[in-house]
Amino acid sequence: MRIGILGTGTLAEGLGRGWVRAGHELLIGGRSRAKADALAERLGGTARAVTPREAVAGRDAVLLAVLWAGVEDILHDAGAADGTLAGTPLIDPTNAVEHGVGVLLPEQGSSAAELIAAHAPGAHVVKALHLFAADQWARSAAGGRDGSAPTVAICGDDPVALQITSDLVRDLGGVPAVLGPLKRARQVEEVAGFVIGLAFAGFDPASAVPHVPTGTTSA
Repeated sequence: MRIGILGTGTLAEGLGRGWVRAGHELLIGGRSRAKADALAERLGGTARAVTPREAVAGRDAVLLAVLWAGVEDILHDAGAADGTLAGTPLIDPTNAVEHGVGVLLPEQGSSAAELIAAHAPGAHVVKALHLFAADQWARSAAGGRDGSAPTVAICGDDPVALQITSDLVRDLGGVPAVLGPLKRARQVEEVAGFVIGLAFAGFDPASAVPHVPTGTTSA
């Protein structure tokens, strides 16, 4: 696929490395052209540095890999308000949470993904890839602590965007799990806040989640 990446940080590099390895074409656009150039050079393959607006033009999917505080600025630079992302799957792995606490910053009732959709009219926003650290995807064979593939919860409204995101998750070594429409994004964002809060408090988040065998239901 032709993938645009908005951002030049660790997540952009981790996911970008996995997608270059899978043979996808990457265009990297950041607020700093020097950082975009450096990332494209590190990724190698088909990765190239361009302007943010060029990074989203004619792409099969775009990854929004910036800190929450930089979302509006990078979308502005990409021309999102002008409709440059209309009809494009826009993958949102952001965590809009209070640092070290995990409390969600968007007001109750809205999600970061829905706010991003409001800043990118016409884009098919998919919430995904926000729970695992960047180095999870930088390894040549992604896997969980026990060697199993990580499950990636995703939410979105457009079937094609969900399918494209699912394919890209598989290319990283993950297993996509579609939980429903974008209105469920706040639920999965709260999970990230829960994990972050426990981790900063000195607890292993995995120990706080009961193991439920696949297919098990309760009355």
